[in-house]
Amino acid sequence: MDLVKTSKKLVDKVEEKVEQGLEVVKETFDNVARHLPFANLAKHSSDIFSIEVDLPGVTKEDIDIKVEGNYLTISATRKYKNETKKDDYYLCESNFGLISRSFILSDTIDREKIDAKYEDGRLYITLEKVESKKSKSITVK
Repeated sequence: MDLVKTSKKLVDKVEEKVEQGLEVVKETFDNVARHLPFANLAKHSSDIFSIEVDLPGVTKEDIDIKVEGNYLTISATRKYKNETKKDDYYLCESNFGLISRSFILSDTIDREKIDAKYEDGRLYITLEKVESKKSKSITVK
């Protein structure tokens, strides 16, 4: 009987440690997710696509956009500080750090025609297909 009780205690202890480990993993992923900006992807026609990336608290000068190989990477440094000073208290909530998001570009996207515009905390990126890959209408004769 002692062997059964000991085995049960061991199983309970292992389950407890696994649950604790899963909590740590969840907290870690939540922390990482805070540094990934939200993005919307849209297809406007068969030849034009757009990506909208939320970058609140970021200035245009702190945004870096790179195309390397098949990856479009958007990185920015957020320097946000919400400070309240009163006679009887001081509150400072800061959000500093590098945020980054990468997207895989297909071979049909023209790397020379990628356009970016930043407005009101949102980055707008327009992607266009390579001329030879654009859809064409063919007239029946």
